[in-house]
Amino acid sequence: MALNLDRRHFLGLAGAGAGAAAISACGGPSTGGSAAATGAADIDFSGVKPAASIDFWSNHPGKSQDVEKAIIEKFHAKFPDIKVNLVTAGANYEEIAQKFQTSQAAKSGLPGLVVLSDVWWFRYYSNGNIIALDSLIKQLDIKVDDFQKSLVADYKYEDKQWALPYGRSTPLFYYNKDHFKAAGLPDRAPKTWQEFGEWAPKLQASSGAQYAYIYPALAGYAGWTLQNNLWGWGGSWSNEWTFNCDSEESVAALQWAQDSIFKDKWAGVSSKEAADDFAAGITSSTISSTGSLLGVLKSAKFNVGVGYLPGGPKSESPVCPTGGAGLGIPSGVSKEVQLAAATFLKFMTEPENTAQFSAATGYMPTRTSADMTAVLAATPQIKTAMDQLAVTRVQDNARVFLPGADQEMAKAAAAILTQQGDVKATMTSLKATLEGIYTKDVKPKLKS
Repeated sequence: MALNLDRRHFLGLAGAGAGAAAISACGGPSTGGSAAATGAADIDFSGVKPAASIDFWSNHPGKSQDVEKAIIEKFHAKFPDIKVNLVTAGANYEEIAQKFQTSQAAKSGLPGLVVLSDVWWFRYYSNGNIIALDSLIKQLDIKVDDFQKSLVADYKYEDKQWALPYGRSTPLFYYNKDHFKAAGLPDRAPKTWQEFGEWAPKLQASSGAQYAYIYPALAGYAGWTLQNNLWGWGGSWSNEWTFNCDSEESVAALQWAQDSIFKDKWAGVSSKEAADDFAAGITSSTISSTGSLLGVLKSAKFNVGVGYLPGGPKSESPVCPTGGAGLGIPSGVSKEVQLAAATFLKFMTEPENTAQFSAATGYMPTRTSADMTAVLAATPQIKTAMDQLAVTRVQDNARVFLPGADQEMAKAAAAILTQQGDVKATMTSLKATLEGIYTKDVKPKLKS
């Protein structure tokens, strides 16, 4: 059933089906709607005057509300004829997805600019809910070539640019330097999970923390962070459109993770936010987004270390996925609003402002020309995230392109890591679910 297709040839997910219930339950958008082709044509903005006011919907990734307000104030000073209203459209990406879907159905109340996460934005594209930005990029002379190539390319399909990167991140390995020193360990992240498995008992014995390591909350982004474990063991959620989450390698990766909790008893699972658990001293280490970095540094009462994600027995690199969000413009608003939104989008993503956003949040600067000198002087840990970008890996198709798959992965991870379920049986069941979503909702929309 595998189709050896490049990701850029992937078309759309227009039909609701096996994944729709999961999406609805988690507050995401429906996969029903018009085909992506409805928004594919270049829009002519010649002679269009920008609207006097637009709404910018954000969930303030990385607790970025204050820096978003500051950038908007600078925008107003430069473009006094366009007012940007910052709207808290949800506490997370899923809540924004639900609000955006509701407004689409009502055909009213749409924003001019909206935050689109890595697993939700493609749904908007497939439903024709967002416009291609190419004509606006050309008219406003947005320097796309100055964006980090791997980040801007994530939003390019069918030779069209559907969003621009905004709060982009990778997971980082966070560790308590004080605990590591007390345990006689090197002041660095482990190179492999096997190495950390040797370190963990020493941390348990000397740190006083509840855990040597805590896995990120499964209801959050287990499908994202566990790709690191799967890839290190030579497995994955999928290889292109072959679903191999039940492969020997994938099962071995997750069995090792389960053993770290139930057999070796040095790991736990966060109930809400692993970065907060780490900052509170509950665990000596964890994996969390670069977007959590500034918050951790501010709240932790100990020396914080960060490093690349550990590898596994089959691969030490690249085993780190990218993630985060971009900014897109809805198709259901007027050209005047779209042009005003694009004007703000250009300003929001200019080098100076992306550096300011990165300094305030820990997210990666999306522009290559962003001057990070002052930022790195104040927060040198950000450089680790920037350097790790060179060894990131494209996420598995199953996570980012199958509607509802991320939630199904989280359920499977919960069964394995909190209920001690049989790993092989759980992964076999997940594979069947993923294949069902693919066959019904995705395969019919693939370019032949």
